[in-house]
Amino acid sequence: MARKRDDEKILDVNAAMQGTMVFSEPVNLRINGKFEGNLKAKGNLIIGEDAKVTADIEGEDVVISGLVRGNIKATGTISLTSTANVFGDIETIRLSVQEGAVMNGKCKMYTERLTLSELSEYLSVDTEKIVEWANSGKLPAQKEGSELVFDRRELELWVEQNR
Repeated sequence: MARKRDDEKILDVNAAMQGTMVFSEPVNLRINGKFEGNLKAKGNLIIGEDAKVTADIEGEDVVISGLVRGNIKATGTISLTSTANVFGDIETIRLSVQEGAVMNGKCKMYTERLTLSELSEYLSVDTEKIVEWANSGKLPAQKEGSELVFDRRELELWVEQNR
């Protein structure tokens, strides 16, 4: 998980909450209680050992130590500690699973190079828009034969610069 800086925002939730939480600025979010709804966070998200979360989660780096019922999508790393119980699908670039973790669902991992359809799914953007961005030079892309391919590291930099 990314190193903490002194100027980073930290939010520690140790209560029962319901609804949608969206953080458009990077934050270190830790959930230790019960949460139901949808959760979208930039930065680091930690689901504590005693947490019970029923939500679809989108984040950058996500550490799960408690119970999560819902799909998890991360642009960085998803880490399942030995006490994690996940019931849902996982999408990520990197996955770390400690012995003892339970994961029931599908796992999709993105490779170093993404196809147009993989990038469309990864960014949740129509393929036509991605082709438009690539053709105009707004999005880094390479041609392999007649196909567009995208380097994951270049894309991570592009996403970071275009927040």
